[in-house]
Amino acid sequence: MRYIDEYQDGDKAREIAAQIAEVVGEPLAFMEVCGTHSHAVARYGLSEMFPEQLRLISGPGCPVCVTPPEVIDAGIELAREGIWLAIFGDMMNVPGSQGSLSEVQAQGGQVRVIYSPMQAVEWAQENPHEQVVFMGVGFETTAPSVAVGISEANELGLKNFTVLVAHRLIPPAMEALVSQPDVRIDGFLCPGHVSAIIGSKPYQPLADRGIPCVIAGFEPVDVLQAVYMLARMCQQGEARVMIQYRRVVRAEGNPIAREKVAEVFEVADCRWRGLGMMPDSGLRLREKYRDFDAEARFALDLQAAPEPPGCECGAVLRGAKRPTDCGLFGTACLPDHPIGPCMVSSEGACAAVYQYEAVRDGNR
Repeated sequence: MRYIDEYQDGDKAREIAAQIAEVVGEPLAFMEVCGTHSHAVARYGLSEMFPEQLRLISGPGCPVCVTPPEVIDAGIELAREGIWLAIFGDMMNVPGSQGSLSEVQAQGGQVRVIYSPMQAVEWAQENPHEQVVFMGVGFETTAPSVAVGISEANELGLKNFTVLVAHRLIPPAMEALVSQPDVRIDGFLCPGHVSAIIGSKPYQPLADRGIPCVIAGFEPVDVLQAVYMLARMCQQGEARVMIQYRRVVRAEGNPIAREKVAEVFEVADCRWRGLGMMPDSGLRLREKYRDFDAEARFALDLQAAPEPPGCECGAVLRGAKRPTDCGLFGTACLPDHPIGPCMVSSEGACAAVYQYEAVRDGNR
């Protein structure tokens, strides 16, 4: 297939769904790690095309969702102190334990949505008497652009630019998930965007543990092809790392992007919402760039903050519960009044189910 509309072809999708049904025997549970996959599955009703023995479960593939509330609280603290805070737009309405950044902005705080870390660097350059903090949230996909921004700020000698580093790494989280006693995972749909940076090799430890992995694209035929590849490996008793999304992902990933990240960051232990503290699952600045660490410059105390009462986002993020298992879903917790991040983020599983599945089920 050469054109994007071919990956949205209904006849092709039904053909692959029939092939999936042919190879699925015993019950199987596959986890789509990426939030964009979760939305594609919900939007196109792909789960309805699978045999009843096969189910897809959502995982911690939403970077906004897995960011613990104390990071949001730190951003709120900075903005309330008059520091200029630059964020990606999907962070604006995520609730921390002290409210949200949109509420701080409404109260007069200097919270601004940007599209690239370089905008924050330029902002700092143009306003030398103001402290500018960029909230660096995201997986391996966004880390390279943040690394470039920090490197540029270093070359410019900026003294008023720092980053609140909150980057998470996907493969360590996936390895932690397969060790959970209450969640069954027979295979992973690996994230396409992340894999475009890191390639396929980081998933090999999962295959070595007997868990097949397929890096998938985001159109309906992409997802169905990836599910078929996983089901076929399970049928044959194989566990390999395969790339369905070959039009974007190479086995070696993007070496230039990886080198830039390795230049600026080093691997560190990190806390995830729903998964807790995990070794070697995040990034921190290397010694050469520590002057750009907002946590150190402003003496931020990022102690674990409490989750909202009744919110099941943590269980949803590790695949232990579906969004509809949460008592707040669709009642107290709504997209325009989110209790937890899985409902407000554009990649959140709760938002996907509410936006698409609830409509089809007639629950809205």
